[in-house]
Amino acid sequence: MPIATVNPATGETLQTFEALGAEEIERRLAAAHAAFRSYRTTEFAERARLLNRAADLLESEQADIARTMTTEMGKPVAAARAEAAKCAKAMRWYAKHAAELLADEHPSRADAEDSGAGRAYTRYRPLGVVLAVMPWNFPLWQVVRFAAPALMAGNTGLLKHASNVPQTALYLGELFERAGYPQGCFQTLLIGSGAVEAILRDPRVAAATLTGSEPAGRSVAAVAGDEVKKTVLELGGSDPYIVMPSADVGRAARIAVTARVQNNGQSCIAAKRFIVHTDVYDAFTEEFTTRMAALTVGDPLDESTDVGPLATEQGRTDLEELVDDAVRRGATALCGGGRPEGDDRGWFFSPTVLMGITTDMRIHHEEAFGPVATVYRVTSADEAVRVANDTPFGLSSNVWTRDDGEVDLFVRDLEAGGVFFNGMTASHPALPFGGVKRSGYGRELAAHGIREFCNITTVWHGADPGE
Repeated sequence: MPIATVNPATGETLQTFEALGAEEIERRLAAAHAAFRSYRTTEFAERARLLNRAADLLESEQADIARTMTTEMGKPVAAARAEAAKCAKAMRWYAKHAAELLADEHPSRADAEDSGAGRAYTRYRPLGVVLAVMPWNFPLWQVVRFAAPALMAGNTGLLKHASNVPQTALYLGELFERAGYPQGCFQTLLIGSGAVEAILRDPRVAAATLTGSEPAGRSVAAVAGDEVKKTVLELGGSDPYIVMPSADVGRAARIAVTARVQNNGQSCIAAKRFIVHTDVYDAFTEEFTTRMAALTVGDPLDESTDVGPLATEQGRTDLEELVDDAVRRGATALCGGGRPEGDDRGWFFSPTVLMGITTDMRIHHEEAFGPVATVYRVTSADEAVRVANDTPFGLSSNVWTRDDGEVDLFVRDLEAGGVFFNGMTASHPALPFGGVKRSGYGRELAAHGIREFCNITTVWHGADPGE
């Protein structure tokens, strides 16, 4: 894929960029490594001052960077502004809390003495240069939720962003530089995917984090494993959205629409499979379908647009193939099912609800990355769990119930990194984020996220015999 800004609402190529050459990549690697040697010794107060300054800049430029994101990958501009605001919030959260999250941890006096120590503690030290391979769907947020904790921990970062959001990628590199970070602390690398392996194998790079597709995650994990380097992977998702009889069905149906079509349906944690108890199936499906069909599809820069285009032409083709396969094998499209009528520009796809899904359909097993929902009818909580877990993914999950016994069952049995009750899955700086199975491993955000790229160091002092 060329490194270029291509407006997905029109298909027009607006700007192209040259990939960095070997000499420039080497210069930036050296700068990142040199910056780490000194930046790692800075006090938390100084790191917080820099990160708050970056948040100030982002907030003041929120409208401009939102339009850039929308132009590059097609999300509705109101959602793009909200993404920028969320990034600033996360920066401030880590600036405020990093010192306490990474404070030395002391065992009990009895445990320390039992180890033979006069004094013992655990210290979180930064690892070094971390390579971040990031996707286009949340082009600011995916990066900031890595960068904010990594920089507060004392690491330095190299960003290889998706090739279709180069202007957003360049903005991020410049943002931290303008905030006053030492040269080399956070740099954007405009490179193709073929250049990633050599950078990851470079001994100056200590670790990597990737958010993206399963094939990309496998590739990075394989190289990192060969080099014995730490990785965190957040990959695909096909999250279940379970509705039980005790739920507020009307509210569940309303929020289901947002849960499915956020970011034009292109979100790893979007609800994709709607698993509904037979007692409320008809009521839920009718309202959900009516609301999906009523969404406004159009220009993402128009404030009234609910759903913009898919980010790439290939993405729309992939989605069409999943839907066509399901319909050919017996599924019914309650609304949508293809491109909007009269669409001759851009990569739009109508919000779609499919019922009658069977296990021989590709969409039952694969991630539908666009505004397409599949609806399943079940007769019990146990059956809901079986359907929910019948996927290679395990990122998050959504459950609507007022039954405490069902709450315990779903928390115990759902194979996912999160279980959200009576609301939709969302990421927040204070809550750990990540998945299991083929959705990846490791965690971002909260204390767990900032500690992923730390050397968790045991410090032990022998007891003084004279004491």
